[in-house]
Amino acid sequence: MSGHHDVSYLAPKDGFWQTVWSWAFTVDHKKIGVMYLVAVLSAFLLGGLAAMAVRLELWSPTMTDPKTGLVTGQLLTKDLFFGFLGDNVTPNNIYNRAFSLHGTVMVFLFIIPSIPAALGNIFLPIMLGAKDVAFPKLNLFSWYIYLFGGTFAVSALLMGGVETGWTFYTPYSTTTSWGGVTAMVLGAFILGFSSILTGMNFIATVHKLRVPGMGWFDMPLFVWAIYATAIIQVLATPVLAITLMMLAFERMFHIGIFDPALGGDPVLFQHFFWFYSHPAVYIMILPGFGIASEVISVHCHKKIFGYRAIAFSSIAIAAISFLVWGHHLFTSETPAANAVFSALTFLVAVPTAIKVFNWIATMYKSSISLNTPMLYAMSFLFCFTIGGLTGPPLATLATDIMLHDTYFVVAHFHYVMMGGTVLMFIGGLHHWWPKMFGKMYNEAGAMLGCVLVFIGFNLTFMTQFFLGTQGMPRRYATYIDEFTFLHQLSTVGSLILGIGLFVHLFVFIASLMGDSKAPRNPWGGLTFEWEADSPPVEHNFPHEPVIVHGPYDYHTTTPPHCDPNEYPVPSKDELGDAH
Repeated sequence: MSGHHDVSYLAPKDGFWQTVWSWAFTVDHKKIGVMYLVAVLSAFLLGGLAAMAVRLELWSPTMTDPKTGLVTGQLLTKDLFFGFLGDNVTPNNIYNRAFSLHGTVMVFLFIIPSIPAALGNIFLPIMLGAKDVAFPKLNLFSWYIYLFGGTFAVSALLMGGVETGWTFYTPYSTTTSWGGVTAMVLGAFILGFSSILTGMNFIATVHKLRVPGMGWFDMPLFVWAIYATAIIQVLATPVLAITLMMLAFERMFHIGIFDPALGGDPVLFQHFFWFYSHPAVYIMILPGFGIASEVISVHCHKKIFGYRAIAFSSIAIAAISFLVWGHHLFTSETPAANAVFSALTFLVAVPTAIKVFNWIATMYKSSISLNTPMLYAMSFLFCFTIGGLTGPPLATLATDIMLHDTYFVVAHFHYVMMGGTVLMFIGGLHHWWPKMFGKMYNEAGAMLGCVLVFIGFNLTFMTQFFLGTQGMPRRYATYIDEFTFLHQLSTVGSLILGIGLFVHLFVFIASLMGDSKAPRNPWGGLTFEWEADSPPVEHNFPHEPVIVHGPYDYHTTTPPHCDPNEYPVPSKDELGDAH
C-alpha cells in the first residue's frame, strides 16, 4: 500500500464529509492556497461586476432637468436600483456606491491577497524545497481571518454600501450615515491581520526552510518578489490598521481625530492612509514582477538576464515605497514637501525600469514559446510600460496640477495594477495550472481569452488617458456631451474584457472536467516545482530535493523530466552570440 507521501494533495478522503473536514482544517499550504484562489477569484467577479455597472452608467451623461426634476441618461440606476434602495436615493448615490464597491473589493479582497496568498502559498514552499510554510497552523488561521474580514466587507452591501471610494477619505467616511461604512472599514481592518500573518509566515519560511545548499542567490525570483512583498506587508499594514481603528472610533464615539468640527484634521487621515497604501501598491505589483521573471525565463528557455539586479531591485522597491506617499497629497502640502516627494517618486522608477530592461534582454535572441503564459508576459510588458511611462506626468508638479483627479489618474492606475498585477496573475495561473491541478487546458481557447483581454483592456483604459487630458474628472456620473463617445468606447472595451475573462473561466472549468493529464514539466522549467508530481503529493516531494543546478541554468542544464532533444543545451558559440 502507498503511504500518504505518495497521494496527491487533491485526492479525496473516504467520504464527502471527511473530504470537507480535511479541507476546512487542513494545514497543507497547497490546499490553503487553492481556497484562497477560489476566494480571490470570487472577489474578482464581484468587483468586476461593480466595474461593469460603473461603465454602463457612464454610457451616457446623467442629467437632471431643472424644471421637472426628472433624471435622464441613466442606463443602470433607474431600472436596477431605485426599487431596491428606496425613493430617496439619487443616481449619484448609486454611482458612488458602485465605484466604491469596485475599488474596495478589488484592492482589499482581490489584488492584495491574489498572488501572495494564493499562488505564493502554493508555490513558495515548493520552490524552496520545503514540505510546508514555517507556521502551517498560523497559515490556516490567516485564511479564516481573511474569510471573516471578507464577510464583514461584503456585508456592507446589505447595509446600503459605501460612498467613500476605496480610500475611505474623511469627511466622506465620517459624515455619511450609511452603516455600510463601519462594516467596510472593520472588514478592511480585519483583512489587514491576515496580510500581516501571511507576510510573517513567508519571511520565516524563506529564512529557515530553504533546502540545504540553497543560498540567497539560488532562490527563484518569484521567491524574492514574495519575500520583498512580505516585508512591506509586515511593516506597512499595521499603519492602516491603526488608521482604520481611529476612523471607526471617530464614527462610533465622536472622538475628534479627523473631523474638523471635533478638532481633527482630515489631511492627517490622508497621510496615515497613504503611508500604508502607497507601499500597498507594491504589495500588489511586486508578486506580478516575480511571476513575470519566472514566465519569461521558462518560456524563453534562457537564463534570466541580470538575476541579482532583479532580486535587489525588488528589495529597493520595497524600501523606496515607504518614502513616496506624499505624491498623493500634492494639492494639500507645502511647496517644499511637494518638491521632495516629487523627486522621490522619480526615484522609485529606477529599480522598476531595471526589471523591464532585464526581461527584454532575457527575451533577446531566445527561443520563445508563444503560448498563453508567454502571451500574457508580453502583454504585461506592453501595458505595464505604458503604466510606468504615464507616471512621470503625475509625479511632475507642473503637469499634475492639470491631471490631478482626472481620468488620466484612473487610466494610469489601471495600467499599472491590471496591466501589471492582474495580467501576470492570469499568466501565472496558466503557467502553473498544470502543476496545481494536474490537468492541461485548451491552448487555443486560452490564447483567444488572452487576445480578448488585451484588446478589451487597452480599449477600456487607453481612451481614459484622452478623457483625462481633456479634463474629465474621475468619480463623476455626470459629464458634458463631448465626452460621450470616449466613454462609450471605454464601455465597449470593458465588455470585450469581461468576455475574455469569462472565456478563461470556461477554459479552466473544461480543463478540470477533462482528462488531459499534465506531465511533470510541461514547459521545461528548472525550479523545484517542476520536479514534483502534477499535482504534487501531500508533502510536496517523496524525498528531500537536492540542488544540482541554479533556477535559470538553461545554458548548462536539460530541464528535469524533459527530452534532451526538445530542450537542447546551447553550444558555446550560441551562448557567446546570445550573451
